[in-house]
Amino acid sequence: MAAGLVYWGRKALDTPTRLPQWDRWLARVWQPMAVLTTLGLLVGGPVIGWLNDLFLVVVLGVGIAIGWRLRAYRPALWMVAGLVPYTACQALDLLLRPLAPAWSKSDVLNNAQGLALCWLGVLLLVARSQAKSLKAEAQVRQLAEQEQRAIESQNQTLEYEVTQRTADLARQTDALRTTLQELQETQDQLIQREKMASLGELTAGIAHEIQNPLNFVNNFAEVSAELVAELAEERARPTRDRALETELLADLRQNLGRIAQHGGRASGIVRGMLEHSRASTGERALTDINQLADEYLRLAYHGLRAKDKSFNATLQPDFAPALPPVEAVSGDVGRVLLNLLTNAFYAVQKRQQLGEPGYAPTVGVATRQIGEAVEIKVSDNGTGIPAELMSRIFQPFFTTKPSGEGTGLGLSLSHDIITKGHGGTLAVESCEGQGTTFRITLPF
Repeated sequence: MAAGLVYWGRKALDTPTRLPQWDRWLARVWQPMAVLTTLGLLVGGPVIGWLNDLFLVVVLGVGIAIGWRLRAYRPALWMVAGLVPYTACQALDLLLRPLAPAWSKSDVLNNAQGLALCWLGVLLLVARSQAKSLKAEAQVRQLAEQEQRAIESQNQTLEYEVTQRTADLARQTDALRTTLQELQETQDQLIQREKMASLGELTAGIAHEIQNPLNFVNNFAEVSAELVAELAEERARPTRDRALETELLADLRQNLGRIAQHGGRASGIVRGMLEHSRASTGERALTDINQLADEYLRLAYHGLRAKDKSFNATLQPDFAPALPPVEAVSGDVGRVLLNLLTNAFYAVQKRQQLGEPGYAPTVGVATRQIGEAVEIKVSDNGTGIPAELMSRIFQPFFTTKPSGEGTGLGLSLSHDIITKGHGGTLAVESCEGQGTTFRITLPF
């Protein structure tokens, strides 16, 4: 019994951790117990039995002392409460055996010992149950602390990433401001030098075409600022939503990527402006015209939608399958398409604003192969161009738009890119009040 109590007590009270010095002695209890057991087997007799019982009482007393030392630990108190009555009965039995043998064999003492043993068993079970509960609570606390440390670590990482992204956004914004300032300075120089000639047309046309990427940059910058504010607000809350923070950070990364993309497009347009002023030295490469046309169709549409949310139009892409690639400067051709498509959406928007019953704004882009060339057709069912103005449509500074809404340089620049830059053709067909069609041909 002494061995079982020692084993249970060491395990339940975790004496190797709580009382390491006492535990070293408890670990050696088996040695005197083994000696007494051997003597009992070899010699036997009442004296050896009395010594065995005395050893049990000493072990019980040590258990009480250990439990009292660990009284702040609730299972230890329950163990002490169970050991005290049983230890008292065992000690009384040891004293009565030599002094009053009759009393030691009385039913009263035997019953008391039995009840004390039962009491000890019940309280040891209670102590064991409490020890398990406390261990489970400790594990829960440990997991909570680990999770808290993980959250704090993630918060530090998140804060660093937000700081880095914000710094990147600030740098990109500064770079864009510098690019715009350089564009304005270049425009002033060209207009002064060429006296409203083709270079003046070029810079103003670029200013016209750069508006779309600038709109995207401004929109995404505003949304990113709102995301940063929302993220800061979430981090300030006592109970934080880690999933929401991750989602906000992902949105912020996506917006920064878009800002970088459109800022890059703006910078590319400026570079293209300088190249065009020297008869464009852009490097040609095999270009997928279908992909390029589809990209700019949707870019122009969403660019207008960003300024006028109420505007909707039907898009009609009709791309020839297996269209051969064309050796071209994709950025230049893309700007031509963007200009034509922007004009097309402007025309259908203006016709829609007239309130014509049953009118459905429609803009289409179609491609096909014609001999050794590829044709791109941009059509709309907008307001059309009056016949008396058709001969002037590609002249610099000529525009059908109201003052302040157009520079009159977009079509002139587009014509130069296609004819001078790529050896192709740019033609227009229009019927006032019904729509306009532009046809681009590019040789292989």
